[in-house]
Amino acid sequence: MDDKVSVIICAAGKGERAGLGQNKLLAPLYGAPALWHTLNKFNMPEVDEVIVAASEVDFEEISALCKPFGYKVIKGGATRTESVKNALKDVTGEIVLIHDGARPFLSRKLILSCIDGVKKFSSAVAAIRFTDTAVCAHLGYVTDRLDREVTFRVQTPQGFLTEDIRRAYALAGDKAYTDDSAVYCEFVSPARIIDGEEGNIKLTFKSDFMRELPLTAAVSGLTGFGVDVHAFGGKRNSVTLCGVEIPCDTGLIAHSDGDVALHAVMDAVLSAAGLKDIGHYFPDSDPAFKGADSALLLEKVVEIIGEKGLRVKNVSVAVQAEKPRISAYIDNMVARVASLTGADRGNISITAGTSEGLGFVGEGRGICAYATVTLKEV
Repeated sequence: MDDKVSVIICAAGKGERAGLGQNKLLAPLYGAPALWHTLNKFNMPEVDEVIVAASEVDFEEISALCKPFGYKVIKGGATRTESVKNALKDVTGEIVLIHDGARPFLSRKLILSCIDGVKKFSSAVAAIRFTDTAVCAHLGYVTDRLDREVTFRVQTPQGFLTEDIRRAYALAGDKAYTDDSAVYCEFVSPARIIDGEEGNIKLTFKSDFMRELPLTAAVSGLTGFGVDVHAFGGKRNSVTLCGVEIPCDTGLIAHSDGDVALHAVMDAVLSAAGLKDIGHYFPDSDPAFKGADSALLLEKVVEIIGEKGLRVKNVSVAVQAEKPRISAYIDNMVARVASLTGADRGNISITAGTSEGLGFVGEGRGICAYATVTLKEV
């Protein structure tokens, strides 16, 4: 039986060097918060659990980003070391990968390589060999030269057997470390290096948010994120979700048919293709879209991206609603989304949940839907 794989994502920092006036991980990057791109990279079958460390200040916002993925969010600490310690308490997998939330460009290949490295060597630390001459300096003067043949730039993810890295952090006491391999090397054994990726950069400065999409992100697929909400109050005695009509004691208020789930999917598709949102293509000020069938609008969106040589590969939808109960309709919803997008049914996931009485959804005043979509070239 394969070992269970857990992932810790460190997202509790302030990111002040980016000069964005907020946690840099919540700043926009290619149409979604930077952290969302990192979260999405670990949404893969080989990863069994993801735990995200967030600060008190950003806890609510990061929790909202993690909810569609089903990831657990815990309170981080004042330092990265404290955050990892806190997260390790909740890890249930035999293998744990620890990754910086500010590195959204890693590839699926690197994640799998890290997991495989831990299975073979008990540790696996992504790193890039220096190609430039490396020196040490003091007060502006060179004091020593490093052998670039044995000098590396350490990245994340860094993977370990959970019991080993948990023991290492316990022995570390209050000492702060900049990365996990340093803790492992001090208290367990030398960590094993695996090949990192040049594109796996860490978002540090404001200019990093303005660079072109790295190759590692481009080849793994174009991914988009969409959100939509609608309030109850419509005259119908049903709601339409993913093109399926579901009985309800009230309808949703909307210019079109109010299919909040398909609206989120459409925005995610357009976002992934680098296009404007559905309001641009189907404005609610245009009477032509009064009461429009959102299924037909999604088919039009698929045509639009088709003209760019793209098609839908994966769709993930999370619906938050106190009513109606939709679990009995999910199979039909999946089939409808597959028919409308052309994606394989096995690549479509639709989940439903409540908001535990919190917010406008929890109070039964409306429905919210989140969607992530991956496109591929035809």
